[in-house]
Amino acid sequence: MAREERQKNHGNASVTFKTNKITPVFFGATLVLWIVSVIFEIVFNKRVELVYVVAGCCFYQMANLVMRFAVSKDPLVINTSVSLLHSTICSISVVFILLNQLASKSFEEVFDHSQLFGGTWPGAYTALCFSCGYFAYDQWDMLQHHLYSGHIPSILVHHFLLLICFTLALYRNVTINYLILTLICELHSIFLHVRELRRMAGVRDAKKKIVKMEWVLSWMTFFLARIGSHILITAKLIRDANIFGQGVELPLALFGMAGMNLLNVFLGLDLLKAQKREIKNSHQQYHRD
Repeated sequence: MAREERQKNHGNASVTFKTNKITPVFFGATLVLWIVSVIFEIVFNKRVELVYVVAGCCFYQMANLVMRFAVSKDPLVINTSVSLLHSTICSISVVFILLNQLASKSFEEVFDHSQLFGGTWPGAYTALCFSCGYFAYDQWDMLQHHLYSGHIPSILVHHFLLLICFTLALYRNVTINYLILTLICELHSIFLHVRELRRMAGVRDAKKKIVKMEWVLSWMTFFLARIGSHILITAKLIRDANIFGQGVELPLALFGMAGMNLLNVFLGLDLLKAQKREIKNSHQQYHRD
């Protein structure tokens, strides 16, 4: 949803809001503080496992440079392409982690509260670190090329909150598996990014088979991987509420999932409008021809 807003406001060049100085300064400053915090944990607290956060940042920045030289000079095309790469890698990682667990344990064991809250599935910590690095890279790329709109851009706020939640979980080594489950929605993000790139490439005819298939897969993953998974996670949190301790984990988790579910509703409405608009434009183009 936020990325569609970014695309609509991206003209022939990057979107620049020279009158709004607070937004880039605030989010840039918070990103610098986040970087300092991660480096401090790695160097002074000997949290060597967090080096995968830095590795994630470097990997996606390198992918950005490769896209710039090999694909396009357009910052929005590059950013969307790297986002597609992240969604693909993240989706494969999450599915592999889950299948690996379900192959050796029962369904009840895998999704037991003790596992979701205090446990860490093999590969889950590294995958979360890598995604955390991506969100930091993406925040920097959007700030650098002004790929956002408004005084309080929803995409920057989204990444800001995710970085806080992911980093705190990584520092405290709790709710890692819960956060991995939330990343199942990246399966749907794949088709969001594909749609953006497809439209940037000029393929907008809703009557084409490939476009119809893309919409079918997009809606399937929207309801299963995004809506379905987030509702189930929310239900699990509510069901296990009495097992949580007296800390802030449960309130933060419930607040975060409430926000995600609300954003999912708005995203679904935006997708429905986008599909209707695409079909309408195709009909108009057909009659003109």
